[in-house]
Amino acid sequence: MEEIKVFAPATVANLSCGFDVLGCCLDNVGDEMVIKKNDFNELRITKLEGQDLPMEVDQNVAGVAVKAMLEKLQSNAGFDIEIYKKIKAGSGIGSSAASSAGAVFAVNKLLGSPFTKNQLIPFAMEGERLASGNAHADNVAPALLGGFTLVKSYYPLEVLSLPSPEELNVVILHPQIEVKTKDSRAIIKRNISLDKAVSQWGNLGALVSALYTNDYDLLGRSLKDEIVEPIRSILIPYFDEIKVLSLESGALGFGISGSGPSVYAMCRGREQAENVKQQIAQFMEKQSITYDLHVSKINPEGVKIL
Repeated sequence: MEEIKVFAPATVANLSCGFDVLGCCLDNVGDEMVIKKNDFNELRITKLEGQDLPMEVDQNVAGVAVKAMLEKLQSNAGFDIEIYKKIKAGSGIGSSAASSAGAVFAVNKLLGSPFTKNQLIPFAMEGERLASGNAHADNVAPALLGGFTLVKSYYPLEVLSLPSPEELNVVILHPQIEVKTKDSRAIIKRNISLDKAVSQWGNLGALVSALYTNDYDLLGRSLKDEIVEPIRSILIPYFDEIKVLSLESGALGFGISGSGPSVYAMCRGREQAENVKQQIAQFMEKQSITYDLHVSKINPEGVKIL
């Protein structure tokens, strides 16, 4: 194989109660990438469409992630990377993770799959380190593995795949403003009360249980965040109004996607999701902010070969 084209999916990280450890993979929102072997023993980004991002390898998340993998293999193989960005940078649905995950997945395939998907996660995390200053896995893990993932530990890295209830659909609202992950992380409090921590642990455990038991009601009651959301939501226009509207329209739960400004509404069934989407659209049309709206099922596969 000399060339490969992949779909690199968007993701929702944190999922309210799982800051930096939980994430899920979206099915119909994502980037496309084409990676080709070259004869120059050089890693190059030869095309980048859709976003104004660096094409220098050391300044682009895809380049940094692949470079980390090639260094681990002690390989001097050359690759040309084409990136067709359809996820806006700073949107909160894993733009940098999609590029990082898609690139290492594709190059790994071209090299004959020396690594498993789980083993690719640390390389993709290096792209996240470049983007946000923190090598977190809550976006790259679901992008690579699909479905829901839980980072059990960072030191050593241990990522678990969780089941995805079949009827789950996610509504994603992306207000067209940019919230940089570095800025969004900077405002988070470093110390929290024991009461809030205990509440968060309870919600996280209950959410994992709900995924295993297909308990949609418990899932909705678990999607609560008393630690990060109250602070980060200040950066997102009309957050409180849209949250109330979504829950009143039938959403199981609502929260910030990643570091924002995108927000998500978790729904049971496509009909419920489309109703929530319609209500959000009617509200947003009255505001002065342009936006994108998506409805997606959970993608069980992660990065896909096209």
